[in-house]
Amino acid sequence: MKQRTLMAAATLALGLLAGPTASAADVVVAVAANFAGPLQKIAEGFGNSTGHVLKISAGATGKLYTQIVAGGAPFEVLLAADDETPKKLVAEGHGVAGSNFTYAIGQLVLWSSQPGLVDDQGAVLGSGKFGKLSIANPKTAPYGAAAMEVIKAQGLTEALTPKLVTGDSIAQAYQFVASGNAELGFVALSQVAVPGKPAQGSMWRVPQALYGEIKQDAVLLKAGEKNPAAAALLSYLKSAPAREVIASYGYR
Repeated sequence: MKQRTLMAAATLALGLLAGPTASAADVVVAVAANFAGPLQKIAEGFGNSTGHVLKISAGATGKLYTQIVAGGAPFEVLLAADDETPKKLVAEGHGVAGSNFTYAIGQLVLWSSQPGLVDDQGAVLGSGKFGKLSIANPKTAPYGAAAMEVIKAQGLTEALTPKLVTGDSIAQAYQFVASGNAELGFVALSQVAVPGKPAQGSMWRVPQALYGEIKQDAVLLKAGEKNPAAAALLSYLKSAPAREVIASYGYR
């Protein structure tokens, strides 16, 4: 009897140890390039909490949308850089109705890798003291569209258009500046305000009044409708640990 009790206890202990990974699964996530860094951090906590593993593909929201609609990518969740794309996917039957919600509100900054080049009022934009200005493609990247709104609001469209260097995504726009191929660039605050790392270069936090609010929405895609791990990710994004990471990268 004692031996049976010990065996039962051992079996129960093994079951408890195996619990978090017994139903572990992969989740294929398409994420807007500006949120790739925060999502990597969130993936750690999500994995520790649930045992699930994120397979992440980052890019411009417009391009990710095209891949989803074309059916060539097995994405199960989309974390977009806007709120319109998830709504459109739901309306077109590629997203699960009622699953979309705002997980972050992005902030646009004008950034240079050179200390002191960008002032805290953004006056450098009209100074002519630079050769190239990097932005993400405004047709596919919401942060690029926001950058064009700022340029227009400042009355600098004609002056700055010849200086523009356009990246496929906000990640490439950042790389143009980081590599020195452009002196300035409109990027996401999350790319230059990385927790635990000292700020590099100089930047101007663009006032919200100069561009439309960048509401970033998540949506469960049809391909992930039957994957409990995909639903678990969306739920985890609303949790206190995830929201703490999101806020630490400068999102609202």
